Amino acid sequence: MLNLNDVQLFVKVVEWKGFAPAARALGLPKSTLSKRVAELERALDVSLIRRTTRRFVVTPVGREFHRHAATMVEVADAAEQVVRGRLAEPTGPVSVTCSVPTAQDWLAELLPKVARRFPKLRIALHATDRFVDVVRDGFDIAVRDHFQPLPDSTMVQRRVAVDPVVLVASPRYLARRKQPKQPGDLASHDALLTRASTGSWTLTRGEKETAEVTVTPRFAADETTVLVAAAKEGLGIVALPVRACQQAIASGALRRVLPGWTAGSVMTTLLLADRRAQLPSVRAVADAIADALGKPGHR
Repeated sequence: MLNLNDVQLFVKVVEWKGFAPAARALGLPKSTLSKRVAELERALDVSLIRRTTRRFVVTPVGREFHRHAATMVEVADAAEQVVRGRLAEPTGPVSVTCSVPTAQDWLAELLPKVARRFPKLRIALHATDRFVDVVRDGFDIAVRDHFQPLPDSTMVQRRVAVDPVVLVASPRYLARRKQPKQPGDLASHDALLTRASTGSWTLTRGEKETAEVTVTPRFAADETTVLVAAAKEGLGIVALPVRACQQAIASGALRRVLPGWTAGSVMTTLLLADRRAQLPSVRAVADAIADALGKPGHR
């Protein structure tokens, strides 16, 4: 059985790119680190680091071992924190990734409050609309909006909200065009779409009534803020999650169209890296996000 302390010291040496900087960071003699890593190499019967007077080189097997060793150390730390951190203040780094609209509309206001509530947390938010591999890129929490259930994975999935998609348009547009009374009336209206190639909406009312409607594309954008602006300008009718247009509806800038019908729903799920999901720091941030996004007033 490997000495976990030696494994941890090896990980620190690799992360600090040398024995001397790791020794300074850890407050240990350089000779102690060298001795413990050498002992680890003897236990494994392999060379992990090539030592020269001028270069620090991790061997190929050393790099592979470090990848797994870093996870071992992290899991051991998580296990300790689960026990010690039940009553302790959340502390340490927590990395979050989400889409740009989610960051702007919700997390921009929320996460600073969480950081102020827990001064020992170090929160890092990465907002992007590109695909992110949560595990490979090392994120603790990913906020995902999706229309279909997410595939099974090794990650912890925490559903926090289901948001109906509704039809809205500006009062100016509805005054200029005949107000739709039933789904079939939408065929004669201009539609604002996420893709120009998308030419239909599937509407539902209640649990059994469904209508497939072919629409005429007037404007297309794959960004919600742009679609809201286009709708406010009176360009046509758009299908949006309630959370994306609720402020515009409340202010009167947009009005519901066919209010008894919805065009599907958007689910919001938190994905958490399994090996860190139980850390008090990650739990505190995940709970705050779930509470905020799950409140009816926020949806």
